[in-house]
Amino acid sequence: MKRLPIFILLLLFASTTQAQLATPNPAGLTYGHVHLNVSDMELHKQIWVEHFNGVVVEKGPLTAIRLPNMLVALTAREPTMAMQETVMDHFGFKVRDMDAFLEKWRAAGLEVGRVFIGAEGQTNAYIMLPDKVYVEMQEDQGLSTEISGYHIHFITPDYEELLAWYTDIFSLEVRPRGSIATTTNAPGMNISFGNSNSARLPTRGAALDHIGFEFDDLEAFCKKLEARGIEFDVPYRDIPAIGLKIAFITDPSGVYIELTQGYDEF
Repeated sequence: MKRLPIFILLLLFASTTQAQLATPNPAGLTYGHVHLNVSDMELHKQIWVEHFNGVVVEKGPLTAIRLPNMLVALTAREPTMAMQETVMDHFGFKVRDMDAFLEKWRAAGLEVGRVFIGAEGQTNAYIMLPDKVYVEMQEDQGLSTEISGYHIHFITPDYEELLAWYTDIFSLEVRPRGSIATTTNAPGMNISFGNSNSARLPTRGAALDHIGFEFDDLEAFCKKLEARGIEFDVPYRDIPAIGLKIAFITDPSGVYIELTQGYDEF
């Protein structure tokens, strides 16, 4: 695979025309990001730029790829396990032209898995990025942009209880997605839950280390969680060096969650 010339990357970095995160809901919440552990930072940046039309953003030690409806943050760290060993099985995108996307993907020597008709009656395909990052693509010929973030998918024996936890904690509503009844929506992202016949592992250290939600007023939200007795792995803090306010919690299944304020400015 050819690497992008540095001047092209700089132009992409400088672009201000790319979509930001989705508009927050009345509670001030929108979907934020997924955070990957990757063994080859430059290779991942290249793939997210060339195949997903991403824009590289770097602030202090933080590297992220800006995409419509979400960011993909990257840490240069060898992952401890594949995504599919964890509760956070995969995340997904809509693409306007599946054939063109897969043709370019295969031409780059990248792995394509099963191609099938998905839960919403559209052509879907699973693809694998380096470090066993597992991604689902879904065709939507009416998409206004070439590609856009679409869903994250949990797989666990306790999927119904986990859906109830997310809708309760983040004040969301159950909204079926096609034939999948156990899903909810945060602005910019469908959050789906499916069954597993065996237990899955927590995400920390895996190819997908954690997921993230963005808030207009993170401090106020954290105070609400504290009042409910939610335990924080990392309490609310402000990090001016990267323009973020953050906190971390872990869901009942072991998926690590970053709560942020400031990613919508990236």
